[in-house]
Amino acid sequence: MSLIRLTDPDFRVCEISLDTLLVIQTEAEARGWATRWSSAGALRSQVREGVVVVRPLMREERGGVVQAYRCLLLFAVAGDQNAGGVATIDIAPERLESLERIDRDPVVRRALARMFSLASGGISMISKA
Repeated sequence: MSLIRLTDPDFRVCEISLDTLLVIQTEAEARGWATRWSSAGALRSQVREGVVVVRPLMREERGGVVQAYRCLLLFAVAGDQNAGGVATIDIAPERLESLERIDRDPVVRRALARMFSLASGGISMISKA
């Protein structure tokens, strides 16, 4: 798998619904991909209804053809009004291409890339000294 950089043509940031995430989960299960939730029920127990933000992190290629994108997901955690979660899931190239992008402006693109970088590295509430 190769990393996807901000300057790569397949870098994108998309917003999806929980229903779309459940479709992606079902597709990942059907394809036997390991990077997914164990079940749709497990997904529903962890992801709260609302917008989920998606960013491809890596691409899996065979014979020069992308087979899947390993994507980061940023979402509201079920059962906690203030917590967010970050997880990964594999998405088929045709599905990823069909998702609506929110990163067309270069400044927004960089800001969203930075947001994912901070979120995946861990965010802590701190007391100001």
